[in-house]
Amino acid sequence: MAKTVAQDLFSDKRIQEAKELLMAAVNEHREKITEVKPANKDLKADYEKLIEDFSQDRGGKLFYDYIGSGIGNGALVELADGSVKYDFITGIGVHYFGHSNPGVIGAHIDGAIMNTTMSGNLQQNVDSPKLFKLLLDQANKYGAGFDHMFMTSSGVMAAENALKMVFQKKSPAHRVIAFEKCFMGRTMAVSQITDKAAYRKGLPQTLSVDYIPFYDANNHDRSIEMAVKHLEWYFERYPDQYAAMCMELVQGEGGYWVGHEDFFKAICDVCHKHNVSVIVDEVQTFMRTSELFAFQYFKLDKHVDMVNIGKNSQICATIYRNDHKPQPGLISQTFTSSGTAINAAYYMISEVVNNGYLGEDGKIMQLHKYFSQKLDNLHKKYPELIEGPWGVGAMVGMTLFKGDTAKSKDFTFKLFDNGALSFIAGSKPTRVRFLVPAGVATTKDIDGVCELIEKTLNEMK
Repeated sequence: MAKTVAQDLFSDKRIQEAKELLMAAVNEHREKITEVKPANKDLKADYEKLIEDFSQDRGGKLFYDYIGSGIGNGALVELADGSVKYDFITGIGVHYFGHSNPGVIGAHIDGAIMNTTMSGNLQQNVDSPKLFKLLLDQANKYGAGFDHMFMTSSGVMAAENALKMVFQKKSPAHRVIAFEKCFMGRTMAVSQITDKAAYRKGLPQTLSVDYIPFYDANNHDRSIEMAVKHLEWYFERYPDQYAAMCMELVQGEGGYWVGHEDFFKAICDVCHKHNVSVIVDEVQTFMRTSELFAFQYFKLDKHVDMVNIGKNSQICATIYRNDHKPQPGLISQTFTSSGTAINAAYYMISEVVNNGYLGEDGKIMQLHKYFSQKLDNLHKKYPELIEGPWGVGAMVGMTLFKGDTAKSKDFTFKLFDNGALSFIAGSKPTRVRFLVPAGVATTKDIDGVCELIEKTLNEMK
C-alpha cells in the first residue's frame, strides 16, 4: 500500500520512543504538585520584579499577579513564585483538560512535528480535514443540517465571519438584535453588540444594534411574551433592516444566567418569520453542558442558522448552512490555527464525545451537581453572603454579598491569595464565576475549592 513520507515519519518508532521519554519526564515532575501551597519566599523578589516588568511592557496591570511557571497537575497550577493554586477559571475557559495533561501534550507533539507552524487559507495539512469532519458530524448528530465550517484564529473572528456572511446574504439589511447584558467580543464591529458601553468608549459606531431582555427563570411565560413583543415591535419599526439575531444561550460575561428551550424557540420562530438569521455564540458554552454544543442541550438543532465555537475547542470556527455560504473573497485568513492546536482540538473533542463526559449522567453534569450541592450547603450556612443560581454544567456562578461589585471583586482577589482562581462577571448583580476544568477536575478538587470559598467568606465577614 502506497504511503507518504509523512506517514513514515509519524509511524517511526523513534517518535513514539521520544514521546514516551518526554511524558515520563513530565509525569515525574507534575506528580510533585499535589496541593495548594503558598509562594516560596526565596522567589518572591524576583517574581514581583517579573510582574512589574511584564505589566509595564503590556501597558497595564495584570488582573491577578499571575505568571505560570510552565507546569501543573490537573486542576492545580504552579506559578513562577512557586505557589500552587486551583485553576477554576482555566484561562477564561481554554484549559479544559487542566495543566500538563499527558494526552494534550502528546497531541501537541504530533502537531509540533508537522512541517509548518500555522495552517491557513492557502495551505492546510491532513489534520484539518479530520477535525472538520469530527466537528460537522457532531454538530449534525441530531439532524441539524449544517453543511460547512470555517476555521479561524479567535472566537471574536468567528463572530465577525458569521456577521459578514449574514450581512452579505441579507443585503441591504444592516441591523442586528442581541440580548441585554450579552458579550460577543471586542473588535470594532462586535464591540457594538457586546452590551457594555465601557468596551466601546471612544470607538465610532459601526453597527446598529437593538436589544431584547434575556430569559428570567423566575418569570418563564412573561420572559417569552416580552421577548416576542420586543422582536415584533423592532421588525415593524425597521422592516427588512435586520440581518441577524445574535444569541448567547448561557450568558457568560453577564453572570452565568441560563436560558430555556421554549424561550429560544419562540425567538427563532419570530426571526425566521421575518427572514432574520439566527447566530448562536458558543465560544464559551461549547463542551460545557450535557451535549457537545449548547444549542443541542436546548434542542435548537432545526432552529439555528450559524454557530460560533472557540475556547474549549482550541481552534475557533463558524459552522453554517449552505444557504449562508459566502461569495468568494468575503472570508479568508492567513493564519487559521496552529498544528498543535488542531491536533489538541481533535484529541480533546474526541475524548469528550467518546469517554463519558456527555449526557445527563455524564461527567460534566455530575461535576455540576456536586459543585451545586456544595454551594447549596454554603448558602444554608451563610444565606446573607452567598446565593445562586449556580449556572449549568462546567459553567458555575454565584452571587456574593447581594451582588455588590466592590465586595465581589475583593473576594476574587482574596480567594486567589488563598489558592483558587475565579473571575467576576455581570452587574446588578455582579457575580463570581468558575469555568471548571471538566476534563480533569474531581470531587476532591471541588471540595478543596469550596473550603477556600468558605475560608474567604469568613475572612471578609
